[in-house]
Amino acid sequence: MFSIGEFARLGLVSVRMLRHYDAIGLLRPAHVDPVSGYRSYQADQLARLNRIVAIKDLGFTLEQVRAILDEQVSTAELHGMVRLRRAELEARISADLARLRNVEARLRTIETEGQMPAAEALLKSVPRTRVAQLAARAAGYEPEHIGPVITPLFDELCRRLASACVRAAGPGIAHYLQEDDGSVMVHACLPVSVAPGPYGFDVVDLPAIETAATIIHHGAMESAWSTFQVLAHWIEDNGYRSRDLAREISLHVPCVRDEWVTELQIEVIPC
Repeated sequence: MFSIGEFARLGLVSVRMLRHYDAIGLLRPAHVDPVSGYRSYQADQLARLNRIVAIKDLGFTLEQVRAILDEQVSTAELHGMVRLRRAELEARISADLARLRNVEARLRTIETEGQMPAAEALLKSVPRTRVAQLAARAAGYEPEHIGPVITPLFDELCRRLASACVRAAGPGIAHYLQEDDGSVMVHACLPVSVAPGPYGFDVVDLPAIETAATIIHHGAMESAWSTFQVLAHWIEDNGYRSRDLAREISLHVPCVRDEWVTELQIEVIPC
């Protein structure tokens, strides 16, 4: 048997935590000396302690931990809970990192306000383009919502094109549709030269844009605020109004996100 201090060290918890678990009946000592009150634990109790800590770290309260343990959750079920919680935490971290990159990009935009823009806008027409397309919904148009949706969409689209032996005929195109509830339908597209068919993706004709204000953005899309700002000033200064959300043409997408090159296209009409 082990003293409470030894058991705490072996279980990688504090003595205070073990005393609390004892007090609420979650993990009783194997033996309590009736005279000294010293608690003693057995090695096989480490398994229950490990389950308590694991389930608590999933975000459950101690009362919920007790209920789960009383229902004798199997090892397989516990592993499933851990995997689910891990995915949730990874998604939260990814969203937080995207939000941080967004804040940093906006700060850089503020710092460069009034300076000569590095990029210049261009007015042009965009032809109709046949594309293979997959779509999914994002909670909003902010980068922290779009990024976790668009990247997996393009990955899956590339996989399905390869499975169907269809070759992409040009760079990736992302376009968006704002919904009434504030959500956004995200479309990942790759130009193709095939007829619509029974593929694992849609083959559609992306409409032409008669007049598009375009600009080249260098860097990750989280840092595109300054480029959008330049484009917005150009649209206003030249007597146009924008229509719909921008299309994003991925001209160069290396592994290093800061080296991305993206053309932004916004349909415009005269005021």
